[in-house]
Amino acid sequence: MSETRHLKTPLTDSDVRSLKAGDIVYLSGIIYTGRDAAHKRMVEAIENGSPLPFELQGSAIYYVGPTPAKPDQPIGSCGPTSSYRMDPYSEALMERGLKMMIGKGPRSKEYKEQLKKYGAVYLSAIGGAGAKIQETVKKSEVIAYPDLGTEAVHKLEVENFYAIVTYDSEGNDLFEKGIATYRKTEK
Repeated sequence: MSETRHLKTPLTDSDVRSLKAGDIVYLSGIIYTGRDAAHKRMVEAIENGSPLPFELQGSAIYYVGPTPAKPDQPIGSCGPTSSYRMDPYSEALMERGLKMMIGKGPRSKEYKEQLKKYGAVYLSAIGGAGAKIQETVKKSEVIAYPDLGTEAVHKLEVENFYAIVTYDSEGNDLFEKGIATYRKTEK
């Protein structure tokens, strides 16, 4: 049975381990944005011993390239991007404390194993709902890699950012669960 959870960042291990595939999460606090170009730079920084643009321990990353903000708004439309492109970079970030990743679409088998290994979760935001998601962002500022344009790392202050736990820290997979349920009902 799915639960509705209200969480605040930074996330604790018990916050993350309590989440189950299918749970609805309303997330408040600070989350960071990053897509594949930013992830590549962060992993290069780790490999070079350089500082990262933010503390990974207990943090959440949202895979998004927001559109420019309209006057009097902190951010433009900010719908999720396909997440599989971050798979090659995710382990290095989870190893340093990243607890939650938010995007859309399925991930690799290796990625799902890494979630179990590091006690992290993957959530899905609703694709096509970028204007609605934008309403949950109260503040936004570029904190790293401004030369990447919309793919720069943003620090977002969010209130009740809505997402669904897709893969939990125990290896449960909402996509597989949904397919299995559908197959049972079609017989």
